[in-house]
Amino acid sequence: MSHRKADAGPTASPAKLFGEALRFAREQAGLTQEALGKLLHCDRTVVTRYEGGHRPMPLDSVKACDRILQTGGMLYLLWKRVDWQADVEHPDWFQKYVDLEAEALAIRVYQFARVNGLLQCADYAHALFRMGVDRDNPALLRDRVTARMGRQKRLLEPGGPLHIAVLDESVIRSVVGDPGVMRRQMEHLLEVGERSNISIQVAPFDCVAVRRPLTSMLLLEMPDGTEWIYSESLYRGHFSDAAAVVAEHRGDYDLLRGHVLSVSDSRALIADAMEEYRYEERRPQGDRMAQEQLQRGQRGRVRRGGPRVAIPRRRPGA
Repeated sequence: MSHRKADAGPTASPAKLFGEALRFAREQAGLTQEALGKLLHCDRTVVTRYEGGHRPMPLDSVKACDRILQTGGMLYLLWKRVDWQADVEHPDWFQKYVDLEAEALAIRVYQFARVNGLLQCADYAHALFRMGVDRDNPALLRDRVTARMGRQKRLLEPGGPLHIAVLDESVIRSVVGDPGVMRRQMEHLLEVGERSNISIQVAPFDCVAVRRPLTSMLLLEMPDGTEWIYSESLYRGHFSDAAAVVAEHRGDYDLLRGHVLSVSDSRALIADAMEEYRYEERRPQGDRMAQEQLQRGQRGRVRRGGPRVAIPRRRPGA
């Protein structure tokens, strides 16, 4: 038996309208979610997400539903009309931040280790999600990347919100995916950094600041004048709009910006990293593997208290 939800009233979400049409057609055909899932070779919970408008249905599954449910191509026509990047669901623990981000007039970020989601290229986001729990679920992996790219749409439109990003140097030195992915990500940072509403600065490893944040954080300035601070720990997000808390971290952020590289010097550092990744990308794989093993061995000696051995960076043409 299907578990039909009560009518929630009008909706402006095309994805939800598609889901409701799918559910109506399924019920008219006398099929349960589980029965349709078996015909589509997926779990009942996946059908539930399709019908809720929370997950984009693959094109081949849409056409299969038109055939199975005898809808004469109606589902395909509806599916083509949906902007899935705008409607795909984010993880529940992250949804509150996404809602705030979608309305913010200004977004200020300090980021460790990984490129901030609003500044990631698709290849980088894909490689990053593959490192996590999504690596064995291609459909979920695709959904996550689609959602992340969809968040950037507002930022890249004319008149988009102000976005000021201070990236710790670890962001551009920590390899996600492979050198090719990192080279494309550096190119992307240089490209979006040319936009009038986006400013990217790098805090080098030797940056000396009075009070440097201990973790990545975001400051959101909202249309009603309120400000939020957001940070993350394992599997959860932390929010505060307490004036004293926001003011303290906003002050630390402003002080930090006075100690990091200028926008132009940051672009030069990112461009330099891009060329280094380009060089690594072109090196034979065996050479890269040998270098990575050497670096891992040296990092191991550092962890055991041994002397730090500097690895000279090779430049293109060297």
